[in-house]
Amino acid sequence: MAKKETGKPETEQPVEEVKTEEVKTEEAAAGETAQPSEKEKLQAALNDANDRFLRLAAEYDNYRKRTAKEKAELNNACKSALIAELLPVIDNLDRAMAHNTDNPNEYKKGVEMIGSQFYAVLEKLGIESFGETGDAFDPNLHNAVMHIEDENLGENTVAAVFAKGYRLGDKVIRPATVQVAN
Repeated sequence: MAKKETGKPETEQPVEEVKTEEVKTEEAAAGETAQPSEKEKLQAALNDANDRFLRLAAEYDNYRKRTAKEKAELNNACKSALIAELLPVIDNLDRAMAHNTDNPNEYKKGVEMIGSQFYAVLEKLGIESFGETGDAFDPNLHNAVMHIEDENLGENTVAAVFAKGYRLGDKVIRPATVQVAN
């Protein structure tokens, strides 16, 4: 081995070069952490998408709960409005039941007045009745429970009405229960 003028062996020089390479490798590694790798970019994108998904799921859950609460409140408001319209009719019915009279015509007149009041409430709410004797039978509006043979009535004609039907707009609340002539 050759010695330098300082008296140190030459083997130290390659050691310094190795140290320089290590420093370069460390600097290169530090440079890579400064710029994220493809894997880190994908992981960040996945985390972002997952976070957005969780926020969207929470937002939808809140929406579902809010609309369910609003639906229940609307249902209660509709029931309250209907009962408020019917209360005067119920009051008159209570008065008629409490009133004792020997005159059946007076009693009948009172019940007819209550019936008229009740039908006025239905009309005010937009509910109409249907199902009259002589109407053409419509399976969408009528529930046929009996059939009769009657030459005086045409085919598929309502011969008798056992219970009137009611509808609100185009929606049938209850079909009319009828007897149909064949």
